[in-house]
Amino acid sequence: GQQTILSHCFRRSPGFFDVVTYKGTGSSTNISHNLGVAPELMLVKTRDTSGAWVVYSSNVGETGALYLNSPGDVDTGDYYWNDTAPSAQQFTVGTLNQVNRSNIQYVAYLFSTLPGISKVGSYTGTGNDINIDCEFLAGARFVMIKRTNGTGDWYIWDSARGIVSGNDPYVLLNTTDGNVTGTDYIDPLSVGFTVTSSAPAAINASGGEYLFLAIA
Repeated sequence: GQQTILSHCFRRSPGFFDVVTYKGTGSSTNISHNLGVAPELMLVKTRDTSGAWVVYSSNVGETGALYLNSPGDVDTGDYYWNDTAPSAQQFTVGTLNQVNRSNIQYVAYLFSTLPGISKVGSYTGTGNDINIDCEFLAGARFVMIKRTNGTGDWYIWDSARGIVSGNDPYVLLNTTDGNVTGTDYIDPLSVGFTVTSSAPAAINASGGEYLFLAIA
């Protein structure tokens, strides 16, 4: 039967998004990029072999990482980013095979906050509705959320499937499950988006810490 497929595409743009490829050395290495600002979110994966997506987030910091294919908590260690925060010119990879195995090719997707276009940020859960101000003019069309102080799936919503005042379909990046409907975990907000009181602990636990990427 027919299947519906949704693809999210981003164009390289200074201050918003950049794509970098590099060859691993096995030793801590600086990788140049063209984002023009320090990346706040980086997704890194090997291109030569099967492997995990390793995630740097500025609210987690340079001493640890998350995995895009896992709901797990932050893993700490200097083998990810050599305890070095990225700059406007480069980022650093440590000695872990997932980010820097000798003679292996890698790709890195870099995101940052560009006023009115994108927002990489964080919030603390309350269990009540939370308005997330991204300084947008007409709300977010793409939202990704992950808990950083505990386990929690990687949630994605987009306006193509619907970010509305009612139920909002989502997919989980760390599973092969299909589209999930019948839940109202986020709502539209002119300056960004709202995390609702209906959201589970993976999105809105009281005292929970969360990272997000929103695109206008």
